[in-house]
Amino acid sequence: MIDMYQKAGKIVKDVRELAVDEVHEGMKVLSLINLIESEIIKRGGFPAFPCNISINEVTAHYTSPPGDDTLLKEGDLVKIDLGAHFDGFIADSATTVMIGSGEGPYKSGEKVYTPEKQVEMIETAKHALEVAISNIRPGAELGKIGEAVEDYVKSQGYLTVANLTGHSMDRWILHSGLSVPNIKEKNHHQIEEGDVLAIEPFITDGVGVVGDMKDTFIFRFLRDRPLRLAPARKLLDLIKMKYANLPFAQRWLKEEPGIRQLNPAMRQLISSRAIYPYHVLREKSGARVAQAEHTVIVEGDGCTVITE
Repeated sequence: MIDMYQKAGKIVKDVRELAVDEVHEGMKVLSLINLIESEIIKRGGFPAFPCNISINEVTAHYTSPPGDDTLLKEGDLVKIDLGAHFDGFIADSATTVMIGSGEGPYKSGEKVYTPEKQVEMIETAKHALEVAISNIRPGAELGKIGEAVEDYVKSQGYLTVANLTGHSMDRWILHSGLSVPNIKEKNHHQIEEGDVLAIEPFITDGVGVVGDMKDTFIFRFLRDRPLRLAPARKLLDLIKMKYANLPFAQRWLKEEPGIRQLNPAMRQLISSRAIYPYHVLREKSGARVAQAEHTVIVEGDGCTVITE
């Protein structure tokens, strides 16, 4: 089992580093996503979820819809969140990069960001991740880990995003029950040896809360439901067989042979609650957000980071 996690972690590390090298001003978001997902497959893994490319105040759950022509622009603060699985054993990691030469300044809503400030945000997210990882060991309380992250981030003049957390993972299950907070909270659950955790602080100079946008580009199977449309029934069978409990993108389904009336079928699956839609998340005040993430396996005297 550990070998499988380590194989997935190596794939994620290598592809994340490739993406950071390749990302550039003027690049289509869809091209970056296609590069990342294809490189995961080329290395023998499968995407554990659709690659997320979330820009500036958009914080999570943005993956390109079919035909997306969004371009990366000078000064964009871009969160690259990717995951791979090897026979269902998942590794999940994220990093943040600034696009372009760094001339600035850049506006987001009422806020103005210099290149130096954005670099500081990226570094704060990285160091917050290190703080969290340094506190992970059997018996550590989840609330205390969140407190350590929040204390560090506040000492740097920023806030953590309070309503986004890290998570435990099991085979074929991306979010398997435990939430790893990025703020102090009364959570006395003690992590145990063998736990697999995705640790992911998000930091911002905004209000530190995200809300749903109307867009949904990522979905997950929930349950079988009686469905009126035959194409919807066929689509749900395909989703169960191919993705099980893992998230998927609608653009992936467009490439499947024999799938008809995709948009009406998807609407029926959502309305019947056969699948769960993940709304794109945005920092509520419109402030920019940086993210860093690694996957760790809890061991007797600490943890092993499998994605670095």
